[in-house]
Amino acid sequence: MCGPCFTTATRTHGTCPDCSQHRLLPGPPDISGGPRCAPCAGILHDFHCTNCNVEGEFYRRGICARCALRDDLNDLMLTDPADPETARKIIDVLCKADRPESIITWKRSPKVQALLTALSSGQTPLTHEVLDEHREIAGRGADHLRALLVHHGLLPYQDPYLARFESWVQDKLNALPSEVAKPVEYFATWHHLRRIRSLTTPDKSAQAPVHSAKQEITETIKFLDWLWGTHQRTAVNCTQQDIETWLATGPTTRKAIRTFIVFIKNTGTNHRVDMGHYTAKTRPAITQDQRVAWLRELLTGTSESLPYRVAGILLLLYAQPLVRVAKLRTRAIETNEAKGNMRITFGLHPVPVPKPFAQLLQEHLASRPNLRTGSGTQSPWLFPGALAGQPLHPNTIMDRLRSLGIDLRGARNTALDEHLTLSPPPLVADALGYSHQVAFIHADNAGDAWSRYVNQRTEP
Repeated sequence: MCGPCFTTATRTHGTCPDCSQHRLLPGPPDISGGPRCAPCAGILHDFHCTNCNVEGEFYRRGICARCALRDDLNDLMLTDPADPETARKIIDVLCKADRPESIITWKRSPKVQALLTALSSGQTPLTHEVLDEHREIAGRGADHLRALLVHHGLLPYQDPYLARFESWVQDKLNALPSEVAKPVEYFATWHHLRRIRSLTTPDKSAQAPVHSAKQEITETIKFLDWLWGTHQRTAVNCTQQDIETWLATGPTTRKAIRTFIVFIKNTGTNHRVDMGHYTAKTRPAITQDQRVAWLRELLTGTSESLPYRVAGILLLLYAQPLVRVAKLRTRAIETNEAKGNMRITFGLHPVPVPKPFAQLLQEHLASRPNLRTGSGTQSPWLFPGALAGQPLHPNTIMDRLRSLGIDLRGARNTALDEHLTLSPPPLVADALGYSHQVAFIHADNAGDAWSRYVNQRTEP
């Protein structure tokens, strides 16, 4: 028997058609049905692990991968532990992975082994701050361990994007002259960090506000660096002409300094400057025919794997930003088997899921990827990520859909416009999770009759 066939045979579990027992099915199928258990197929080999008695593939000297992992971790962490109870809990968490082989591969890294040994010996306390320090040494290994420990309750929740943002800010400041670094640090600490910390909860990730803050801080650094290098001026004595010159001589990304300009004016650092809102000159959109064609392709085609097809349909059908799509939880989906319908919640109340998409969504729920990262099948995310307890990164979804040729902003605008032609903006906003203000702005941009009707009705 070849290697792939042997691997398949030793990893296939189910109900034997001959004896009706649920167990390993290494035997080939016969006229009575599918693959069979070893005794019914006449296979004399015993596939039971000599440690845990579970049937399956042997990983090492008659034991399964899970037992091999536990033996390795015991040798690594229980030789001379400072706190045996904590060390055993960490071992139990790591051994709960659905695919223990992946943890065995992960812990082969000398950096990961050094981190686990330091945690066990007491040389390194088990805290977020320590894992932040080890992130430079163990890299993604420290992130993976942190995600597992948080998911299983051995560490308190900490938003990973917020922690990385704090490190990112410090790295940025280290490379700047003091004339630029001081106002940037003040801006990052008292505007962005304070705001993001107040917004972040276990149910509300800091990813989107951190992404926006990074853009604003980066553009602010460029502006202040230019201001000091060209005119030897700082945020305190910056002039309105400096701002106008900076905006007029570069790309539109420079508009991101507006938050900083408003901040230094409101805090009294420089009350002589001002900057208005930027208005985009164009509004991307796709045609309704293009939208329908993409929906048909994602519903029936094979151009992408199932999770990304589902994510794309949520964008095209319900005008959902992919940042929000990535953070959808399975509890947002309600299935009424008696009535044979499905609903999904984006805003204040659930909306129906049409039959073709409902079937695809049900198939995705039954086969979500990345459930073997230590979080198990109990992951709350509709799109689980590679790190335990974390959703898929929205940039991953964006890149996959862009590679197909989908104009993401154009698709969202067209989908939202279509909803606004059928229902008043407040109803669309409540159903799809938008603010009323945003819904009316889109309705105005699309020339929608509902917004004109409301404006006429509100005149005295």
